[in-house]
Amino acid sequence: MIFLYIILAILGLIIILGIIAPKTYEVSRSIVINKPKDEVFSYLKSLKNQDTWSPWGKRDPNMKKKFTGIDGEVGATSYWNGNKEVGEGEQEITKIVEGERIETELRFLKPFKSTSDAFFYVDEVNGGTEVVWGFKGNNKFPMSIMMLFMSMDKMIGKDFEEGLSDLKAQLEA
Repeated sequence: MIFLYIILAILGLIIILGIIAPKTYEVSRSIVINKPKDEVFSYLKSLKNQDTWSPWGKRDPNMKKKFTGIDGEVGATSYWNGNKEVGEGEQEITKIVEGERIETELRFLKPFKSTSDAFFYVDEVNGGTEVVWGFKGNNKFPMSIMMLFMSMDKMIGKDFEEGLSDLKAQLEA
């Protein structure tokens, strides 16, 4: 009988945690690049260019890459397969609002399957260009419970800062 109460208590706890757990996440960072907005936007549209400043590219220089579609246009896709740090997945351009916004879908295959929406926003500020890079998605049960104890912002935010810093250095060189 005690065993049954323990099982019921554990199930109750899981249900309560599932109810209060965060259902969504969003992480973004921004930087100002001292270049014209059109030049920055044009560079950001290219999935191939993203490889030159992405923090994940540095973590696996031997990562296998494949591109399909016309780079910089809706439908263009970048596939990667790398070490444990970068995993396997693909990124597809899903929407471009010329001079303002680029939206992509990230489909992670390994180490675990998930889908997120990524984005770049650009805006002219004081003769330069502010770039906002981020991604958002849904926390599915039981991963949502883990997010009570982990912060997606802390896990990914530093990578975005590193990438944006490298992007700025490249474009301002």
